[in-house]
Amino acid sequence: MYSETEDVIRALAENAESVCRAYLPAGRREGSYWIVGDLQNNPGRSLFVRLTGPVSGPGAAGKFTDGATGEHGDLLDIIRERTGISRFPDLLTEARAHLGRPQPVLPDAPVPRKAKTPGGTPAAAVRLFAASVPV
Repeated sequence: MYSETEDVIRALAENAESVCRAYLPAGRREGSYWIVGDLQNNPGRSLFVRLTGPVSGPGAAGKFTDGATGEHGDLLDIIRERTGISRFPDLLTEARAHLGRPQPVLPDAPVPRKAKTPGGTPAAAVRLFAASVPV
């Protein structure tokens, strides 16, 4: 089943270096990792983000680990920490903006249905009789 969240996470992982350059600019690329001090973007070598790897599972691109604190997560966690966004829909909006993706189009409000005439009334019996045909 399609999940927009999974799609955004996958797209962020495919562009992990650009995410790191934008949200952790104090770091630098070393091989297949982005190295920086911590999630507050301090200089150092404690936090590393995988820039390459499989889509999911161990060693997946876009995953990070902080060797000093043991903290770990994905690129959405980095964006959340660096921007201070706490609401998940707003976080997805920020991630989509970074990827240059348009915001999803939400369907219009549903049209209210016409209320059904309640059953079991004499009017319902008349309608049923009028709709019947001889066998």
